[in-house]
Amino acid sequence: MRPQLTQGLVQVYTGNSKGKTTASLGLALRAIGHGFRVYIIQFMKGSTYYGELFSVQRLYPEIQIAQYGRNCQFDSMIRQGEMTCTGCGHCFVRKGEATEQDRAGAQFAMQRAREVMASGEFDLVILDELSNALYFELITLEEALDLIRSKPEKVELIITGRNAPQEIQDAAHLVTEMREIKHPYQIGVPSRRGIEY
Repeated sequence: MRPQLTQGLVQVYTGNSKGKTTASLGLALRAIGHGFRVYIIQFMKGSTYYGELFSVQRLYPEIQIAQYGRNCQFDSMIRQGEMTCTGCGHCFVRKGEATEQDRAGAQFAMQRAREVMASGEFDLVILDELSNALYFELITLEEALDLIRSKPEKVELIITGRNAPQEIQDAAHLVTEMREIKHPYQIGVPSRRGIEY
């Protein structure tokens, strides 16, 4: 019989620095080490070259992942190591430039999150970049708060992304802010395979 959490809480990883998704993935790795099951929903991410996608394939079915965002036109070349992510911006939403397709993807992600949490199959649910989906107005604050309120007692809910609204932070049991002090981008070091993606 699979173990269950004695109590599931809500955690938020936010801030302007690197490490929010990375922290949630570390928590996922810890959880499956104790026999728990993890489901990751990535808002606003659709690129197939992220390293965590390959890792999750090896750890399936203990960890499962679904992406609901724009694809990168250079996915296959980046995945094969023929080029690096240039941060060209084609696969990212900009403030005020969200499309109906972007909003529809976020709504599909919200529906999937509700289903996964209610299924009883997963102990840890990670909503990667949910805070950014709020910031870019792909979902409403009330939708996000309603999702948090519907969390079953024995499910741990992790929310990541910059710009977490105060109301989301208030609804959480743990809030961690990643604050940028120094970053290699500042000296011209581009995104690196296996480190930034």
